[in-house]
Amino acid sequence: MKKLVALMAFVFFMSSFYVSLALADDSKALKAKEKEVWSEWCNKVPPERRLDINQFKALYDQVMAGKEEAYLIDTRTHPEFYAGHIAGTNHIHSGHMYTIPKKIKNKDAKIVVWCRTKKRQCYVGGFLAMYGYTNVWLYQEGIVGWIKKGYPLCNQFMGQFKVVEYHKYFTGKYKKGPNAGKEKDPYTIREFHAY
Repeated sequence: MKKLVALMAFVFFMSSFYVSLALADDSKALKAKEKEVWSEWCNKVPPERRLDINQFKALYDQVMAGKEEAYLIDTRTHPEFYAGHIAGTNHIHSGHMYTIPKKIKNKDAKIVVWCRTKKRQCYVGGFLAMYGYTNVWLYQEGIVGWIKKGYPLCNQFMGQFKVVEYHKYFTGKYKKGPNAGKEKDPYTIREFHAY
C-alpha cells in the first residue's frame, strides 16, 4: 500500500510539474529570441544595401523608365498584394521564396524585396543571400512607407488609387455601416465580408 501511495504521489508531482511548465509564459523570451534571429537575417544583407523611401522611389522611377534593371519584389501575402500594390512591381509571397531561383537565374541580378513594414523582407533577403544571390537589396519602409509618402497603389478592380488614411486594422466609423453597434442595423447587408 505504501508503494501505491508513493507511486501516486510521484505521478501527481510529475504531472503538476509538467502542467506548470506547459502553463508557463515564455512569450517574452520567445519574442526576444525572434528579434535576435530576425536581426541575424537582416544582417545577411549589408547595411549599404538597405533603401529608404526616397532611395527606393528613385530606383523605382529608373526601373519603370527602363534606365535600370532590377527585380522589384513585394513579399506580402496574396490578399495584401491584390488589395493594393505598387504598379509594375513583382510579387512572390515570402512563404514561396524558394521559387525565386527558378524564376531569377542570374545570381548577380539586382533584387529589391519589401513587405508591409520590414519583417518578412529580412527573412527573404537573408535567404536570397544564402542561396548565392550577390546583389540583394531591402526596401526598409515597405508598402506602409510608400503609402505614408502619398504614392499611389493599384489593383485590378480600381486601377490606381491613393490611401488617404492608413491603419493596420481598419477600425473607422464606416467599417460596418452607419448603425454599427446598434442592436438592429437594417441598413448593413453583406453577402461576404473578409473582416
